[in-house]
Amino acid sequence: MNTTNWKILYLTQAPMRIRRQLAGETLSREQAGSLRDDVSTDEITPVHILSHYDDTLGDFAHTGLRCEGLNPIGRGVLRKAGFAVLVAGRRYGKGSSREHSPAAEKLAGVQLVFAESFERIYRQNADNIGLFTSTDFGLLERIERGEHITLADLVQGREALAASILGAGGLLHWGQRFLSNPPSPTGVGTNRERREPPLANVAPQTLFQKILHRHRLCAPHTPEQPQAGDGLFVRADWRFIHEYYTGMADTLMRGALGEHFKLQRPEQIVVFEDHTSYVEESPAHVQAGLIANMHAMCQAQRDFVSRHGLRMHRTLTDAQVLQDDGSHVAGISHAMMTEHDALPGQVVVGTDSHTPHIGALGCVAFGVGSSDMANAFVTGAVRMIWPESVKVQLQGQLPTGVTAKDLMLHLLATPWIRQGHGVGKVFEFAGDGIAQLSTDERATLTNMCAELGGLTGIVAPDLETVRFLKERRGVDFLMEDWMHSDPDAHFEHQIDIELSSLSPMVAKPGDPGQGLVLADMQERVRIDIAYGGSCTAGKREDFDHYHAVLAWGQKHGLKVPAGVQVFLQYGTTAVRNYCTARGYDKTFAAMGVRILQPSCGACANCGPGSSTDPSQVTVSAINRNFPGRSGPGQVWLASPLTVMASALAGELLSFERLQRRVHKGESGQAAPAEGLSGKTLRPGP
Repeated sequence: MNTTNWKILYLTQAPMRIRRQLAGETLSREQAGSLRDDVSTDEITPVHILSHYDDTLGDFAHTGLRCEGLNPIGRGVLRKAGFAVLVAGRRYGKGSSREHSPAAEKLAGVQLVFAESFERIYRQNADNIGLFTSTDFGLLERIERGEHITLADLVQGREALAASILGAGGLLHWGQRFLSNPPSPTGVGTNRERREPPLANVAPQTLFQKILHRHRLCAPHTPEQPQAGDGLFVRADWRFIHEYYTGMADTLMRGALGEHFKLQRPEQIVVFEDHTSYVEESPAHVQAGLIANMHAMCQAQRDFVSRHGLRMHRTLTDAQVLQDDGSHVAGISHAMMTEHDALPGQVVVGTDSHTPHIGALGCVAFGVGSSDMANAFVTGAVRMIWPESVKVQLQGQLPTGVTAKDLMLHLLATPWIRQGHGVGKVFEFAGDGIAQLSTDERATLTNMCAELGGLTGIVAPDLETVRFLKERRGVDFLMEDWMHSDPDAHFEHQIDIELSSLSPMVAKPGDPGQGLVLADMQERVRIDIAYGGSCTAGKREDFDHYHAVLAWGQKHGLKVPAGVQVFLQYGTTAVRNYCTARGYDKTFAAMGVRILQPSCGACANCGPGSSTDPSQVTVSAINRNFPGRSGPGQVWLASPLTVMASALAGELLSFERLQRRVHKGESGQAAPAEGLSGKTLRPGP
């Protein structure tokens, strides 16, 4: 490998220094200055261009990168400049599981990415396509000096499986060599298939470890007794994919296997069309002229489903719902898997970073990229890294007006998480506080483990889990005595949280880790858009919260201020039907809310609720607010209660504070307050 002439691009916090390098100026590490931390996959490949999964993807590499309010890398610029090496700071590749990001970098000519640390999914995706990554800045210095670098140098320090996959040129090539025959489990099988006793003569284990030992597969370059950091393969009970990934996965399989490959256990593969229901109303896609591309992408998935006889769930548009007889079952992939398929003790993988949502049921559920899923489709084996576990010990009970979303924004803002210590970890939520939370609220916790940087989140099944499965699915689930972490199981770290001490939180635009206690904010933040929905906040209990605030506002004569748009989007058709049965839809309509059919929508910058101008401010119940994630404007993250209270106030405001304002106004002691219609209210606390 000739590395002596590799050009290096430092992704610095200063956009003009990036532009100078792109224009031909060579900077040293010291001259580059502070490196950009938290480069997200939304910035490497903005969501509106994910319909590309061929060579043209390379033209879009890093077109969403934002530094000091500017986008220094235009379309085709990185590819034209001929950089083989990129260098950045901490937590590179955070965000979604899109393999488009490392693929775009490689297609643009990048061979190696240096960072102080990498997010798990990004780095695994890079391995799978043969893009090298390194945290060894000593190796960077050697490249700066023009030294020759070998393959052994590039994989130095990587675990054996990753090194082997990179040496083979990527996962599908490796899989065809070593996994051509479906591997056999090393453990006792999945809990729903066989009921042998758990493994004997082993050290105390976490629930996560127990589940993985029952699903671990024999494969080359994988240890018999895995330790933290070791690569291995597991057998998944369920594999699911959605439209942004299926075309790329199909292309990868055709390229490696020809036209007539077969899928392993197709009855355990589920396909979703859950991002693009409203693509015709997506400003980013319309402005970029990508509607035809998006339709072609969806059609490629439908063709794949037809060829292989797979089960598929397609979301409904507003027009289609009028013709639906109520039998159509659709929604966001991981929310649907929780409602219809997954069971405690199983392993579930999906091409969405928020697959950990399903861990609320006591599953091991995690996101993978296109190559991992393609390999899993044809071999039945899913690659992963054996992780460390973190216990989040919850005590007490959440105060009225505080939700699981506030808890996660609090956790994301803690220094330990902000410093990147959660990357690749398993987060187990435990303690007497977890028993106080419904499965919907538990799903918010496990869902947003993606934002913590974790592999997944998990909650041990209990009576609440049994209740949920019976009520939502009619399943009489019998818990087994092994379905918990052993008392002496090892956790790398423990985080203790007293739930009663929490209060409503928000996260500043740019990163979900920029959390603030809402009551402590000194500035007044006016809003233009309020959006409730997504997998994180499109569940039944979330809609209970939306309705509670709006019904209260209706009772007290409040209206949404002129100029504020309010959107609510169901997570699944079951949630929609629940809200209709309870009459919520009538309240929503009376308060001027636009209701959207189940889909990811604005959360993925793919539909109504996305901003259209950088000056717009959104308060949103979604899970992440990276630059460009939900349009060009500023996105504040908040709980469902805070989102709807802010919608009525026209500014960031908690429900409790809104209630205080209204009650003071009704007492006859008030002066007019800006931002609230239909009432004379007292400003201030």
